[in-house]
Amino acid sequence: MTLKLDSVTLQVGGQRFIHRTDLTLEKGTMNVLLGPTLSGKTSLMRLMAGLDQPTSGRILWNGDDVTGQRVQDRKIAMVYQQFINYPSMSVYDNIASPMRLMGVSKDEVDRRVREAADLMQLGPFLDRKPLELSGGQQQRCALARALVKNAGLVLLDEPLANLDYKLREELRAEIPKIFEASGAIFVYATTEPEEALLLGGHCATLWEGRVTQFGPTAEVYRKPADATTARVFSDPPMNFLTLDKRGDVMRHGDDDFPAGAQGAGLADGRYMAGFRPNHLALEPSDGAIRFDTVLNVTEITGSETFVHLDHGRQRWVGLIHGLRDLKPGQPLPVYLDPSRVYLFAEDGALVASAPYAEAA
Repeated sequence: MTLKLDSVTLQVGGQRFIHRTDLTLEKGTMNVLLGPTLSGKTSLMRLMAGLDQPTSGRILWNGDDVTGQRVQDRKIAMVYQQFINYPSMSVYDNIASPMRLMGVSKDEVDRRVREAADLMQLGPFLDRKPLELSGGQQQRCALARALVKNAGLVLLDEPLANLDYKLREELRAEIPKIFEASGAIFVYATTEPEEALLLGGHCATLWEGRVTQFGPTAEVYRKPADATTARVFSDPPMNFLTLDKRGDVMRHGDDDFPAGAQGAGLADGRYMAGFRPNHLALEPSDGAIRFDTVLNVTEITGSETFVHLDHGRQRWVGLIHGLRDLKPGQPLPVYLDPSRVYLFAEDGALVASAPYAEAA
């Protein structure tokens, strides 16, 4: 069982929503679409489902061209962040509705409804109407309805965004197991890099309608193909610093740094160094590079502190463990382990991965 997007594009009016895309998704796999709002995740899902037709290219299911096939004739299930339930039906009937349309026996419908309801913690609410439930419970009802369809393709568009933290964490762990056991192709859209890593499987990063990279999720995170992918797969986004390489020295303004093993084989010229917020530190360590910055804003999230920094004309974000008594406007030296630094060409292509990622 495979879903293949063959040179697919989507254009409406004069606006291009999806640039040429080639993707192959395999049976029983978790596939995460990761990108910011308006990056093309929902547009790509609608093409996969048959809700929209591509401007060019083909959609292939098990080798058969289904580009013009109606969504009703495809064995798919789709759940949006803005969940859809039938308000006049009970929770039980909402979950049962797709199976009844497929002609499943009454006993089998009952069994699968109750199994899905228990999994989604909806057992006590089967007789209620959706509008009598909380927003999170309504979303779980929509998820349960997708679960019982035994679809070959399951598309979930940010489905956990409206759930409370505890349930979201539970379902993040359970949903991949559920659908993987069914052998379905599972596609999950999210704006959160952390969620992509938790879900695992494969990941396609999207930016302005382009798939910038596709591969095993951990590999895409550790070895982004370019600066755009690195920016997408980092929350907050990756920090960048422009450097001029001359011989064995990297220079930024008046600061010089050793090119090290990463830069040794690179031609002289201009590059971008990229490093994630969690790799900046407030305490020096052996071999760390020091940068003098000015603190702009702090955000305390509980056990961590985001520090927004001005380094010349550049704005950086650091993620620091613990609560810090820091004052906006104060000078703040920060330190960076060179093994955490990626090097990109001026056009954004990765030219040297961070040593720590190569060793992972």
